[in-house]
Amino acid sequence: MGRAFVYVILGGGVAAGYAALEFTNKGVSHGELCIISEEPVAPYERPALSKGFLLPEAPARLPAFHTCVGANEERLTPKWYKEHGIELILGTRVKSADVRRKTLLTAAGETISYKFLIIATGARALKLEEFGVSGSDAENVCHLRDLADATRLVDAMQTSTGGNAVVIGGGYIGMEVAASLVINKINVSMVFPEPHCMGRLFTPKIANYYEEFYKSKGVNFVKGTVLSSFVFSPEGKVTGVNLKDGTNLPADLVVVGIGIRPNTSLFEGQLTLEKGGIKVNSRLQTSNSSVYAVGDVASFPVKIFGESRRLEHVDAARKTARHAVAAIMQPDKTPEFDYLPFFYSRVFSFSWQFYGDNLGEAVYFGDFSGPSFGAYWVHKGRLVGSFLEGGSKEEYEAIAKVTRLKPEVDDLSELERQGLGFVVGLSQKLPVAPAIDVGGSISAVVLEKPVYPWHATAGVVVAASIAAFAYWYGRRRRRW
Repeated sequence: MGRAFVYVILGGGVAAGYAALEFTNKGVSHGELCIISEEPVAPYERPALSKGFLLPEAPARLPAFHTCVGANEERLTPKWYKEHGIELILGTRVKSADVRRKTLLTAAGETISYKFLIIATGARALKLEEFGVSGSDAENVCHLRDLADATRLVDAMQTSTGGNAVVIGGGYIGMEVAASLVINKINVSMVFPEPHCMGRLFTPKIANYYEEFYKSKGVNFVKGTVLSSFVFSPEGKVTGVNLKDGTNLPADLVVVGIGIRPNTSLFEGQLTLEKGGIKVNSRLQTSNSSVYAVGDVASFPVKIFGESRRLEHVDAARKTARHAVAAIMQPDKTPEFDYLPFFYSRVFSFSWQFYGDNLGEAVYFGDFSGPSFGAYWVHKGRLVGSFLEGGSKEEYEAIAKVTRLKPEVDDLSELERQGLGFVVGLSQKLPVAPAIDVGGSISAVVLEKPVYPWHATAGVVVAASIAAFAYWYGRRRRRW
């Protein structure tokens, strides 16, 4: 028993939905494409799970957040897939893959063959047992990775109003879930080993701003220690957590957010792995030419870093998915993937965005006692990263545009003095060549070494010369 398709997407998360839309945009025929997913629902916007889904009033529910509403595009409901001739094979686990024979074997014994495979298997939440702590299966210990996890967490929250929750982990999931728990009138303690929250991204100064606000909402931070064991009731529910530093915290609910691990096991020994994921080239192509990998599972070249990395964020999932489809469907028209790392979060009344890399010296700007502030990171004389809280659409676009260029910075004090005005002013003066749309992602082609705004020379001749060079250079390098 088996079926054959031209294109198969393995995995049903965010990347799968964006890839499906891109396939239809590129003219895939009815019956050529299928999506295989262990989840029983069509692809959806995973960020909704840690935000709108957990709210006590008017919570987000499917079908409202099916992909691709995160990009303000079509909402891909099961009806949409049917209308476009895309086979959804849901609630199905693939137990083995043979990339040489181009086949997948499901747990039910069905063989599915393909001409091109896109691996969008994502990642799984790390469990405490992997760190020597048992109890993850207790009914009031929750994780948050998929719709089933989110539904289980909502049920647990509804029975814990006015009680105590312990959040294990101080990263994305920890911070966003803690905010939702507070909104649901649950007392929150956050436990993590780092000296401050969002340790992989935030500096101590930035982290302190958010921690102080969380504290004003009643959140208790317990830093520099980890969970050592649970305290259980006779019925098997967790009633408390013991920490390595000797602290004991009462708990009606525990949420574990200690990281993820890419789902690569099906392809170990068949494809080249790198940095915990599947190694791909600048076209998202793996070591097997008929197989592509996208999203959390892909380790891809990041030009701004000068190396390959795995980037665990929805933006990377969306854009790698679209680019892989473009590379498959239109290989001669698709340039190399040139991605600007982007991270964002929205909790309480906050909304921040980060672009680039947090490497080097941080230069702060804005009012850290007010609603808008930010930071630049300068490494080896170049601006390589930018962070902004409370910015406008135009300001976020400016920091993205300028960070991509890695402009030279001679004077850190001058950069601090100009603050946000530095990127806003520079972005307005930069010459821009015609935009190239690849896979639904539009970026401008600009000079790699822009002049400083205070060094810029006014004049029609100079401006025209720079613009002409930018256009020629962009066509030569095929950047987008």
